[in-house]
Amino acid sequence: MLKMCDVYSDSPRSFATQSGTDITMVKATQGTWYVNPKCDVDYQSAKKAGKQLGIYHYCEGGNPEKEAQYFYHNVKGYIGEAVPAVDWEAGQNASWGNTNWVKRFVTEFHRLSGVWCLIYVQASAISQVANCSKLCGLWVASYPSMDWKSWKVPSMKVNTYPWATYTIWQYTGDNMDRNLVNTTVEGWKKLAKGDKSASHPQKKVESKWQKKSGTFTLGQKLKLHKTPHIESSAIAELPKGSEIKFDATLQGPLRLWLRQPRSNGYGYIVAKDKYGKLLGKIEY
Repeated sequence: MLKMCDVYSDSPRSFATQSGTDITMVKATQGTWYVNPKCDVDYQSAKKAGKQLGIYHYCEGGNPEKEAQYFYHNVKGYIGEAVPAVDWEAGQNASWGNTNWVKRFVTEFHRLSGVWCLIYVQASAISQVANCSKLCGLWVASYPSMDWKSWKVPSMKVNTYPWATYTIWQYTGDNMDRNLVNTTVEGWKKLAKGDKSASHPQKKVESKWQKKSGTFTLGQKLKLHKTPHIESSAIAELPKGSEIKFDATLQGPLRLWLRQPRSNGYGYIVAKDKYGKLLGKIEY
């Protein structure tokens, strides 16, 4: 068993390097708008202190794929070294009670990273994430007292069903979030690596142009490129509201390119950005 402290921006910075702990779990993101400004400070301090590492996302219950993409985009430099986790709580969560939200989140994060998140949830709400029991480890919150100010582990039965047991048990959440981790250092490192290490990124999916005609109305100012590469030279910068006719599409993992026939060749424009966000209106 290992000891873990989880921290966020308002935690004392000393918690990240707490004496006697083995792991530091750091809040990284929330929703699709917030990045913890102290995340890397705590992360690097804990790493320097020889701690094993974790990073977590707090769910706001918006689109689960978008939140997973936001989390991944902001922590991808830690993938392979830190164990990712998703924090499913009632507070500030528009989808609390939805029994499929977390599964969609962890599935998308795994698609992007090759790593399954641990799932943080209170013991009384495990049923909301039960369909993830064969995919992800459980980080369960179950307290004998909110005022338990000790690393002495309380004697109590912790509900984990349908998981056989917990990966992490958070047993107090008052002055410090104290957690017991049901694995070894090597086991923790294995969780961080997932299906592949950070040094072995996912194979690129070969994308091909598909013949498909339509009209794209720009929802913001965008560049029309000479080639379908974001760094390529621009033919023109088109204002919001412009319409272009396209004859083919190129769908990457998230980004979508459209091809515009021109008198001297083609122009190319991004209709969905690298996060999969639609940048206008497409009519086929």
